Amino acid sequence: MEAVVVDVGSKLLKAGLAIPDQSPPLVIPTQMKKVIEDGLTVNASALQDITIEPVVRGFIRDWDAMEDLLHHVLYSGLGWEMGNEGNILFTDPLLTPKGLREQLVHLLFETFNVSGFYAAEQGVLSLYAVGRISGCTVDIGHGKIDIAPVIEGAVHHISSRRFEVGGIDLTKLLAQELGKSNPEVNLKVSDVERLKEKFSCCAEDELDYEKLLHNSRKEQHTLPDGQVITIGREKYMIGEALFQPSILGLEANGIVEQLVHSISTVSSENHRQLLENTVLCGGTSCMTGFEDRFQKECSLSSSAIRPSLVKPPEYMPEDMAKYSAWIGGAILAKVVFPQNQHVTKADYDETGPSIVHKKCF
Repeated sequence: MEAVVVDVGSKLLKAGLAIPDQSPPLVIPTQMKKVIEDGLTVNASALQDITIEPVVRGFIRDWDAMEDLLHHVLYSGLGWEMGNEGNILFTDPLLTPKGLREQLVHLLFETFNVSGFYAAEQGVLSLYAVGRISGCTVDIGHGKIDIAPVIEGAVHHISSRRFEVGGIDLTKLLAQELGKSNPEVNLKVSDVERLKEKFSCCAEDELDYEKLLHNSRKEQHTLPDGQVITIGREKYMIGEALFQPSILGLEANGIVEQLVHSISTVSSENHRQLLENTVLCGGTSCMTGFEDRFQKECSLSSSAIRPSLVKPPEYMPEDMAKYSAWIGGAILAKVVFPQNQHVTKADYDETGPSIVHKKCF
């Protein structure tokens, strides 16, 4: 039986059997709705929907909710049978604390009775997905931005950078700006998320952005509840905030300069290999015009060696940037489990959860 690969993000969970060259067959929201009873009487008005977030800024924070989510994914979604569980590979966000890794291993062996486990860092896996073992990943997720230099299949942790800013913060920015220009419209977070995915885009450069702020075409959009909203310059602010974080109220350099600064702390002999093999990943990086703007900012970079982007192989899915860590995990699973490089049940029983640090680098 093929190993299962699971990539849990703050917004979406991606899972499926380890079949490379394809998108994950199961992609579901990580957030969960829990219905609780208010008092003893059960009626429509007494039931409340509570939103639970098992993963916050990339890390698992609610283990009970994660157990429920994984139970649904593995048994209902992927067809595992109780008592006949298989091997599983998890993707690790950058700088995952040791305690969280151990807790995950404990959950999978003790509760789900998996036969084998492996974990690898998302930055390494995203490079595997484009056929590289060295390079730098810029992962713009829902809850964080991770910049990970990878040399010969290992993350250079001292030079890695994590920013607790991501798609959720861009959604809040859009909600704030649309609220100013459409004060009569009552916006839900889900409405703003959809508007962001449909309309957000990047200006060609900073000068173009300044022009669009004052002279952008306005479009009307009807929300699911019938309200009509007008969106214009707001859609360009979303992309620009990644290059000018001051729009989000942050004192920081833009994403390309952050990349260059990260690489500058690595040994100079590796600079070219890292910068010329830059991979964009994460759902936010799929924004219209983002890749072109990123490449243009690279050409203006202060670095002696200019960053350049790796194009995914033609046989990979079109939406690969969203799923590159999962795809890389599917590639790696084809190696580690057949070659017995994973954590087995016997390893776990003998050593306990700490075995993960010895077998999964």
